[in-house]
Amino acid sequence: MRWPVALGVLLVVAGSADRGLAADPRYPDWPCVQAKVPDISLAAVWDGPDLDDAARNWKNDAKVSGIIPRLAARRTPLDEAEKTIAEFLSAATAKSETGKLLFAGLFDTLNAQRSSVMNGLERITRKQREAAEKIRDDALALQALQGASPPDQAKLDELGNQLVWQTRIFEDRRRVIKFVCEVPTAIDQRLFALGRVIQREME
Repeated sequence: MRWPVALGVLLVVAGSADRGLAADPRYPDWPCVQAKVPDISLAAVWDGPDLDDAARNWKNDAKVSGIIPRLAARRTPLDEAEKTIAEFLSAATAKSETGKLLFAGLFDTLNAQRSSVMNGLERITRKQREAAEKIRDDALALQALQGASPPDQAKLDELGNQLVWQTRIFEDRRRVIKFVCEVPTAIDQRLFALGRVIQREME
């Protein structure tokens, strides 16, 4: 089997890796087009009363801490989570205090989810950088083998197949990164929407 595409693979992968890395020098491993905002600002998602001690105390309320995981989970449809919040607060005796505990719990939990996703994206980016370097090295080695006289066809086929496999994994990861880059924004939007429901029910 011939491997005439080695140079093309080298250039495409190298270019993909370089374009996929962050434009913001503060975050060299951040791969997304979206700007990296390390933490959600409370003021950006909450216009209600001061949370006071709720940020420290929400875990001590068994009912609140019990419902937070279901509300925060992205697999729970947003409209279902909003309905659950409305029902939960309508049954609360101290609606204002319960609402603050509920939002504090969501804020902590969704911020932690968001940080986990962002850290994962940066880990994958570092792996992509290493993978791109390996692909470049293997592509250059393949070119050298192609130029040998006589060529070692067994080594050419082995390295060529390895290069195809590495490139496929690289491209699969790149597609995953593009999808996952949307998740932090989705978390921001979820927290904002749920916070609005909590404020409405508190009023």
